[in-house]
Amino acid sequence: MRTDIFARLDREPEPPKIEIPRMSRTRLALFGGTLAFYLAIVVAVLISSWLVIIDWKVMLFRPYQQWPELHAFLDYFVVLGQRGPTAVMVAAWLGWRSWRQHTVRPLLVLGASLLLLNATVGAVKLGLGRLGPHYATRIGSPELFAGGDIFPSGHTANAVVTWGILAYLATTPRARRYLSALSAVVALGVGLTTVYLGTHWLTDVLLGWAAGLLILLALPWCETLIGRTETIILSLRDQLLSRRLPMPSLPVASGGPRPAIYPQRLPSEDGGEPVRHPVGAAGAARLPGGGRSTVSGTGAPAGQGAAGSASAAGTSGSTATARLTQTRPHTVARSQHAPHASHTPAPAGTRRPPRSRPVAGG
Repeated sequence: MRTDIFARLDREPEPPKIEIPRMSRTRLALFGGTLAFYLAIVVAVLISSWLVIIDWKVMLFRPYQQWPELHAFLDYFVVLGQRGPTAVMVAAWLGWRSWRQHTVRPLLVLGASLLLLNATVGAVKLGLGRLGPHYATRIGSPELFAGGDIFPSGHTANAVVTWGILAYLATTPRARRYLSALSAVVALGVGLTTVYLGTHWLTDVLLGWAAGLLILLALPWCETLIGRTETIILSLRDQLLSRRLPMPSLPVASGGPRPAIYPQRLPSEDGGEPVRHPVGAAGAARLPGGGRSTVSGTGAPAGQGAAGSASAAGTSGSTATARLTQTRPHTVARSQHAPHASHTPAPAGTRRPPRSRPVAGG
């Protein structure tokens, strides 16, 4: 007997009504406060304030030497902040959700957040060019504009964004609370792990937390573009599916006549362009005199014999004219072929070619 847990794995019959987050006053206030914190950290590092001194004290303390037993575990734990593995894991989960809920919005939100992350964090990294603790040259220096790329911490910002997307896309308040707590723990752990390993300064981690939170808070501004993109993608999918559908075939009764496939040219009354008529097992051909001759599957008029065909054609001219109007399936009228100069017409009443007769006196 199926339980409710397995029933939830099935695809929903129709897309659910998902409440899309909006830029409320609370979210706008949090965005403004986080942006101010972000700018304060950047200015504090630029002017070599007391935060830079704390960076050096933590670096010289060398936490990885104080607790070496944690090193092996934290080497694997920090992978939760790497962009490649985390993006694959989260994209797989959101892809299943997209299939189940008949929507591509979860994948589009993930793509938009990662695009914003690469653009904003990458630009600041390259612009400030700060060196990491293992490559520092002068004690007490902020090590800015030296060709580095570690400020802000990419691991920390990626952990905030990638795992925070799960809470952003949650459909119930309870799930949103649990996923928010889980993503916060992972983001805090990844940031502090980079400080323990000596790959980032403490201010790198602080700025990475702020950068990731800014992206999550700014996502409601992208919802309009995400909705339009989803509409375009779904319409293109419907068009492709409609083109790949097979053409319906006409039903044919057992033993009955088959529908015509190729048309046959018949000579017109005025000698112009031949008129096309469909060739079938049973059909009607128009006589030059205005009458109609019904042709059966064997080439003889339906309901009549050869004599009936001749009498019907006698009202319009001659027996030869009536024979021309009797069409045969998938053939071309003899009158359309131009006679070859080397061929002589066969006498009436025989179907043998002229040269196939035995020569007298052999």
